[in-house]
Amino acid sequence: MRALVTGCAGFIGSHLTEALLAQGDQVRGVDAFTDYYDPTRKRANLALALADNGFELVEADLRSTDVVELMDGIDVVFHEAGQPGVRVSWGEGFPTYVGHNVLATQRLLEAVRVSPVGRFVYASSSSVYGNAARYPTCEEDLPRPHSPYGVTKLAGEHLCALYAENWGTPTVALRYFTVYGPRQRPDMAFSRFIDGAARGEPLPVFGDGNQVRDFTYVGDIVDATVAAADRDVPVGTVVNVAGGSSITVNDLLELFAKIVSMPIEIAREDAQAGDVRQTGGSIDRARAMLGWAPSTPLEVGLAAQIEWARAPRQQLKRRRDTA
Repeated sequence: MRALVTGCAGFIGSHLTEALLAQGDQVRGVDAFTDYYDPTRKRANLALALADNGFELVEADLRSTDVVELMDGIDVVFHEAGQPGVRVSWGEGFPTYVGHNVLATQRLLEAVRVSPVGRFVYASSSSVYGNAARYPTCEEDLPRPHSPYGVTKLAGEHLCALYAENWGTPTVALRYFTVYGPRQRPDMAFSRFIDGAARGEPLPVFGDGNQVRDFTYVGDIVDATVAAADRDVPVGTVVNVAGGSSITVNDLLELFAKIVSMPIEIAREDAQAGDVRQTGGSIDRARAMLGWAPSTPLEVGLAAQIEWARAPRQQLKRRRDTA
């Protein structure tokens, strides 16, 4: 299989790229290396992929590049690229979200209409649900985004659905629930907690800490994403990819303190616009259609992320000690 992975240098995209290469696929990765966070970190994410002869990197912005050319020889598209983040999607930042999350998706779908592929897997988000009426939330429940970011991800889903209905484009939209693990973006909660603890600083917590999140390990996310390309599912399908690790932020902090074996101090901050009180997804459809279920307990996955984050600091310490 020859796959196109957009956002290949990102948190999820880089793990997906490595998984595809490991199973013998060829990967054309595209990334714009935007400055949402340090592009140097994204380039480091690609170290293993760049050493593989089956990988081709294209540095391009999907809002303006020739996307039809990107499709040359491609069998499957994994559309992982997008502008992330709920809290900065308001106000003047919104046009950027529309460009990266809506326009880029539409341009890719148009390219696929010209150059058909076997599957178009779209990385959506649990943010499309907003404050849902029930939990665990099912795919049939009415999406009501609580942030501009969620609006743009839902718009991308609708684009996938209408191209499926009108042109038979074989789209599958995966609603990822709060992904964590090695290479997690620095603005996400686990990364902020780990960095704060390493510096001996209070850990920032927005709101009262009673918010509930359904955390999903990145390795499980990759497994579901690959399955979405391999399994025979109806075009236009939407599937939850949730980790089954629903926990309050306060309980998460207790678990974090246990894993790092040190007391932690909390810095309470005001709740942020766009943050929802709870997330939690039903995975019945994922089990039935993708043959998938999460396999990584939260404590195991969080320990893996902490170990990954500590590694560069330990290497730096060893260099200083031997200098």
